[in-house]
Amino acid sequence: MPAAIEFHRVTKTFGSVAALTDLDFVAPTGSVTVLLGPNGAGKTTTVRLTTGALKADGGSVRVLGLDPADDDEGLRVRSRCGVVPPKPAFYDQLTGWENLEFATRIFDAEPEAARRAARRFGIDHALDQEVGGYSTGMRTRLALARAVVHDPEILLLDEPTAGLDPESSRAVLELIAELAGRGRTIVMCTHLLHEAEGIADQVVLMDGGTARAAGHPDELAARYMPDPVVVFDAEDRERLDVVATLPGVRAVERNGGPVHVTFTDLGVLPDVVADLVRRGVRLTRVEPLVPTLEELYFRMQRTHREEAP
Repeated sequence: MPAAIEFHRVTKTFGSVAALTDLDFVAPTGSVTVLLGPNGAGKTTTVRLTTGALKADGGSVRVLGLDPADDDEGLRVRSRCGVVPPKPAFYDQLTGWENLEFATRIFDAEPEAARRAARRFGIDHALDQEVGGYSTGMRTRLALARAVVHDPEILLLDEPTAGLDPESSRAVLELIAELAGRGRTIVMCTHLLHEAEGIADQVVLMDGGTARAAGHPDELAARYMPDPVVVFDAEDRERLDVVATLPGVRAVERNGGPVHVTFTDLGVLPDVVADLVRRGVRLTRVEPLVPTLEELYFRMQRTHREEAP
C-alpha cells in the first residue's frame, strides 16, 4: 500500500543529544503501526516530526505526500491528523465542552461529532465541568475525543491508555481497529505490549534514535525466533525427560511445570509424540508456543544488543 508516513534517513538533535539518527520509517495507508522501545528511543520525537511540531535536522519526512515542516503544507498535514500526546494540554479554565467546541471550530467539524466522541470515551457526563478539575484519566479521554472530532486520516497516539481504566483502554483499542478498518492510518507509541497484541500490522523496534527492526509481528517472530517451541505436559512430568534424547529436539527447558521443547523443525513433532506414547508417556498437553509481542520485543532487544559493536 502507498505510504501515509515516510521517513528517510531522518536526524534530529537537541543540543548535544541525538534524538534520531538516520531513521527510516514507513507507515502504510490504512495500517496500525506500533512504535516500541525504551524511554529515550525517539518515539515521541518521531510523532512530533510527523505533525511538523518539530523540524528535522537532516533527511526527509513526507506525510500524505506533503512536507509537514513546510509552512503551507504543514497546515494541510495537521488538519488531516489527530494527535493524543502523553501529557495533553487544555484550557483548564474552560469546560470540557468548551475545549471540544474550540477543536470543532479549528477543524471545521460538526458539534455533534464532538458529542459522539465524548460519549464514546465516557466523558459526556463531565462536559460541563472545568477541565482543571479533571483527573488524569479524564484528561486523556478528553484528549482522545478531541483528536477524532474531524475524522482524521492519520491518528497519532503517544501512550494513549496511560491513566485509563480498563473500559476506557478497551474503547481506545476498539477505536484503533475501527479507524484502520475504514482506511485510516494509526501510529501508536506504547510500552504496554499486551495492548498492541493483535492490533499491530507493523511493529517498529526503536532504540538509540533509529529503527532496529520493522515488520508484521509474524514476520519478526520468524526472523528473531525461528526455532519452533512446543509446550509438553504429562500426568507424570518426570517421564518427559526422555524428550531431550529424541531426534529433532534442539533444547529442553524445565521450570517445575510444563516442558518447553525447542525443535529444529516442527515437522518432526508427530514422530516425537508417537515415540512418547509408545514409551508409555500419558500426554496431557502438546501445544505449539506462539510468541507474545512481549517475548518478541525482548528477543529483538537482546539480539540487537548482542550484535552491537
